[in-house]
Amino acid sequence: MSLTPAPLLEMRGISKSYGGVKALTDVDFVARRGEIHAVLGENGAGKSTLIKIAAGVVTPDTGTLAVDGAPRAFASPQEATGAGIVCMFQELSLLPDLSVADNIFITSPPRTRLGLIDRRAQRRRAEELLARVGCEDIDPATRIRDLPLSRRQMVEIAKAVGRDPALLILDEATSALTAADVEKVYTILHKLRADGLALLYISHRMHEIEALADTLSVFRNGRRVDTFAKGAHSDDAIVQMMIGREFANVYPAKPKRAAPPPPVLQADRLTFSPGLNGVSLTVGKGEIVGIGGLDGQGQRELLLALFGVLAGVGGTVKIDGTARRIGSPADAKRPEIGMALIPEDRKTEGLMLPMSVAENITAASLGAVTKGVVIDRAGEADNVGRMVKEMQIKVGDLAAPVATLSGGNQQKVVIAKWLLTKPKIILLNDPTRGIDVGTKEEIYALLRRLADEGAAVVLYTTDYAELIGCCDRVLVMYEGRVTAELTGEAITETNIVSAALNLAAETAA
Repeated sequence: MSLTPAPLLEMRGISKSYGGVKALTDVDFVARRGEIHAVLGENGAGKSTLIKIAAGVVTPDTGTLAVDGAPRAFASPQEATGAGIVCMFQELSLLPDLSVADNIFITSPPRTRLGLIDRRAQRRRAEELLARVGCEDIDPATRIRDLPLSRRQMVEIAKAVGRDPALLILDEATSALTAADVEKVYTILHKLRADGLALLYISHRMHEIEALADTLSVFRNGRRVDTFAKGAHSDDAIVQMMIGREFANVYPAKPKRAAPPPPVLQADRLTFSPGLNGVSLTVGKGEIVGIGGLDGQGQRELLLALFGVLAGVGGTVKIDGTARRIGSPADAKRPEIGMALIPEDRKTEGLMLPMSVAENITAASLGAVTKGVVIDRAGEADNVGRMVKEMQIKVGDLAAPVATLSGGNQQKVVIAKWLLTKPKIILLNDPTRGIDVGTKEEIYALLRRLADEGAAVVLYTTDYAELIGCCDRVLVMYEGRVTAELTGEAITETNIVSAALNLAAETAA
């Protein structure tokens, strides 16, 4: 008997172009039963197009597909699902105004003899699936919009598992999850592998690949560079394959300061229910201040409160020493305040997906190129061209919908949009979530450059390495309060985790 698992999906000679841009070129790829196959590559390397073809979302220009040895051609995701191929995309497909149970069974709800939806059976089955993915705490009757992003992602996983796939494709499945939920996902995937499923796993987190993958394939510029067993190459060698150059894996150097920088942003005893219980912070000119802590401790609410998104926030905010009322995002971006927010979810909060790349880039700064009621199109085009070049946005047609760009390039568009407003305070909510290593390196360098030019930067990230590598100071939040401030050599993973768990207070108690 052969020890090589049987192939479930075979793709041969697959090519796909969008206009003049080649997304995939003559790609061969095999996914086998009882195996977790990691697909690696920078944003724009072709990973998303590969899985969209496998899932029936996109039709290849050339090439063939086979499932269990039988030739197949999927004209829709429904046909792919019928063949046992289920894809959980990075950007969630849940409907926010429907319940958890309705979302899980949106395409195939259990029905009564009269053909009506059997609500009892649906709730019972939803409870079983949520328990299977370790989320018994989620009420199937809860509306999706009332759940935090991490809980929504677990519902998406339950929805995918509920379709009984033979091949499960997971695109950045853990990007918005807490550490506890990540461990649950690991357990689920290992069990599915043991049950004989084929799994494709796309992630930019190398430690996840190390924990999960049996086989790895690296893509670059629309081509499969190599496929190999886990352990065959070092992390550095894999990253070099992905980006086509040597990767030093370092963060920009932090400046050495003789004295604290002058304060630009000062918040005093900010309160908001639920989320904030008296948060105070100061961010100086040219400083990157990190916000850490376990997910859901008020970090998101803090950024939204500072940017004027939340109504009824208590406390005071000073900009350059002057108290300011920030009642809306429009207030926040006024020149005397000069604030920008890179939001948590670029798809729903940062971009207008059907609109063009150019329109998205200039959306926040049209006032600067508008005379009366007339937009200076030449000036607008100059701004777009400059930001595309400065941010190295990979785009073939600026008039194409921004939805056609890769995740990393979409994030660059969000950042470019706000940089055109010339902010002096930049708030970022997990800006590298689901972004490849090469683009992360560019964003780290950009943040340090902006700080060196005088911007005050507030960075919330769930990645401890980013807090350690990027930030001059780190404020750790617990239950809506800042419980620790770390500086210099005290910014370590041990100290961040201890503060995130509030261990000092627990020990004292």
